[in-house]
This record gives sequence, C-alpha cells and structure tokens, in this order.
Amino acid sequence: MKKTTIYLIACAMMAIVSSCAMSSRSSSAGGEVTGVSATSWAEPTPYGMVLVSRGSMEVGPQKNDSLWNLRADARGISVDGFWMDETEITNSKYKQFVFWVRDSIIRERLADPAYGGNEEFKIEEDREGNPVKPHLNWNKAIPWRNPNEDEARAIESVYRTNPITGQKELDPTQLNYRYEIFNHTEAAKRKHRLDPTRREYNTDKPVPTEVPIISKDTAYFTDEGEIKRETITRGLTGDFDFLNTYIVNIYPDTTAWVNDFENAYNEPYVRLYFSHGGYNDYPVVGVSWEQASAFANWRTDYLRRVLGKEGVYVEPYRLPTEAEWEYAARAGVNENMYPWEGDLPLTEDKGCFYANFKPNEGNYVKDGQLITSRVGTYSPNDFGLYDMAGNVSEWTSTAYTESVGKLTSDLNPEYRYNAAKEDPYKMKRKIVRGGSWKDVAHNIRSDIRMWEYQNEQRSYIGFRCVRTQIGFARGQGNNKK
Repeated sequence: MKKTTIYLIACAMMAIVSSCAMSSRSSSAGGEVTGVSATSWAEPTPYGMVLVSRGSMEVGPQKNDSLWNLRADARGISVDGFWMDETEITNSKYKQFVFWVRDSIIRERLADPAYGGNEEFKIEEDREGNPVKPHLNWNKAIPWRNPNEDEARAIESVYRTNPITGQKELDPTQLNYRYEIFNHTEAAKRKHRLDPTRREYNTDKPVPTEVPIISKDTAYFTDEGEIKRETITRGLTGDFDFLNTYIVNIYPDTTAWVNDFENAYNEPYVRLYFSHGGYNDYPVVGVSWEQASAFANWRTDYLRRVLGKEGVYVEPYRLPTEAEWEYAARAGVNENMYPWEGDLPLTEDKGCFYANFKPNEGNYVKDGQLITSRVGTYSPNDFGLYDMAGNVSEWTSTAYTESVGKLTSDLNPEYRYNAAKEDPYKMKRKIVRGGSWKDVAHNIRSDIRMWEYQNEQRSYIGFRCVRTQIGFARGQGNNKK
C-alpha cells in the first residue's frame, strides 16, 4: 500500500511540473550547468475573481463617429495575465473594510491607558519577551457583550448619536485608514540609484555628481487630530524615500445621490443605499479613486496577514490599468465595441438588454432598473466578467491625459501620475471606464475613455480590483520536457 501511495504522489508531482515550457532539473550531470531546482507553483484562484489570460488587441475606437466627435485612434497593445473581480465591489464587501477600520480603532483604544489600558489588545513583545514593532492583536475579541465601564467607553467612542433621530450610528469622520506603499517603479529607475557610478553606464560621460531629487507623499495626524498631507521633495537618502504614506477617510459619501442630481428626490438612497441590507449586493458608490486604492491595499494586507510567510508570494490587489480594463471588457476581441458581440446594447430579436444603462431620454426603467442593479444581474462576457458595461463606471489606476496613448508603451501600457497636493486640479484626473446606469448606450461602450477627479465621490462610479497572475504560464513552443 505504501509503495502504491508513493508512486501516485510521484506521478502527481511529475504532472505538476511538466508543461510545454522547459522544465528545471534538480541535479547536475557530468559537470554541466543544468540550473537550480525550483518549487512548482500553482496559484489558487482568488475568491470572486476570474483569470484573464495574457493577450493582445487593438484598444480605442476603430472608427470615426461624427455624431459624438469621436476620432479613430486604435492601437495594438499586449497585457500580461491577471485576476479580475467578476463583479464590481459591492456594498457588502466594502462594509467589511469599514468594519475592519472601526474594529482597529476600538482595539487601539482598548489598549490605551485612557480607556483602561488592556495590554492584550496590542502586541509589543514576542513570546520570548523581545520587543517587536507594536501591532494590534486581532485574536483578542472585542467585548461587544457585557463590557466593563472602560471597555464600553472605548467601543462607544466610534459612534455618535444622530441629533435629529436619536439613533446611534458610526461616526464617519473617525474612519481613517493609514497605509504605506513602496514605489518599486521609482526605486528601480537608474537615475535614482544611490551609487553615482551605477546611474550612467556610458564611459564617455562623467560620473554624475548631483544628488537625485525625489518626491514622496506623507501623511500624519496633527496634535488637534486633523489629517495633514504633504508631498516632500528632497535629495535622495535611501530606500525609505520611496515609501509613501497615506491616510484616507474611507466612508462612502452617501450624499452623492443628492449632489449629483439637483431637484430630484433621491433622499432614500442617501439614508439607505449603503446602510440597508437590501442593497448589500449592489455596487458600492460614492467612493473616490483614493478610497478605492485604499481598499485594494487593505485587501492585500488582509490576505497576507492570514497567509503569513506565504503572503510574500502573492501579488497585491490593485485597480486595473486602463489597458487591462478595456482588454477584459472587450474579451480580447478587436471588433467588440461592447463586452458582447454586435453594436447594440440589446438583442435585436427579443429586445433583451445586455446591461443596465439609460435606454431613452427620461426612461431609466426600460432595461428593468432605475438606478444601479444587483451585480451579476446581466449575463457575463466571454471572460466571465459581469457588468463591464453600465451599472457603475469603474475607476482605473491610469492618470488622464489627452495624449495617454502616445506616452505609454504597447507592452502593459500604463501612465501614472501621483499628483502632489499643490498641483493644479486638472492634474488629479483619473480614467474611468464602462459607463453607468445613468448613461446612454454610446457612453457605456468599452472603447470610450472618460475621466473624473481622484477625490470626487459619485453615485455612478464604483470599482473592481485586479491582481497580476504570477508567471509559470505554459509556453507555446516545442521545447523538450
């Protein structure tokens, strides 16, 4: 029996490592270089995501449209494989983020001497008693039931009483999420190397003597509890100069339903859209680009905390680039103006709608919806992605410029600009794609570029995340196994 088991395991391992691509060998042969052994990696499917395999296509409009003043500017691009949320991020998923921030604040205060100072809520030493970087103990449960007086004060401190209704509710002003991002791209640039001799390889040129100038974002709380954001420009001193710090208030702007539509009765959505369980499976709205980016960072840390040491092998969640988004929406097909075949948002024979949008002037309900719809209400595209047209427009990571196509490579194209606080407001525009429930058929096309300011919160803009697939893809050649 043992021999049979070992044989089956061996066969399984051989099946894992074999592919069309060259396989690594674990031992040398007669003094020849054969390469080091490698551990096979089979990346599990992230929850709620689908794999978009690497590919190429022509992005952008392929035909002029005089009616919409649309100029054909299609160009070929290629993107690597990535995982993408099959639906837009829902209210339910974003609430998990909100509640995590709430609970982190409560734990911080439970450990604070001003609220009793329970040291079990904050870890400052390892098991051997050696000091470690202080961090919250998430294994220690918050005493929601039967708290003592100090614990009750800590818990109640994140809530407020509505002066009109008298109801207890979360205090959105306190829900601030602090995170750090290391800018690998800027750190990798040759011009930012500390060793001057490694900045210029042309031996006909003198070794650079000037200190590289870098810009980094930082944020902190003042003594008055206010968030202070700064962009620091200074001479390069080390790797920490590429570590950017952000503090973002993450609660959605529920008032967007009123502010986006003057003289319309949208008050119920202000009060209920994010808070009521009946909207749990609807896409979250009223989130800025900054808030969506903060969610992606939290989602990464949340996963890596569970995975422990293995978490370093997982790529971070992030917003999709514009190119990734369009490639995914059009299912990699050049001819598709929409996530489906054809140039109509509904079937010609039965009149069934493919997406949630505004079919006619003054008629939002012809497609069966009034505002947003539950995610996944309509059929997915050929990649298995839902609502890539309509429902809500979606943030991308790409900064907006009229010449973005000329500024980017045709390999994994991306244009990023981290606007400083002092920059003109027009420099803080980010590309949104897909159109929304309020848009006409033309504006939900997959090849149409639109933009919004990164700090704006709209009732018709949401987002979804992507995660780069870690390599190990099978090759197409005839390499020997």
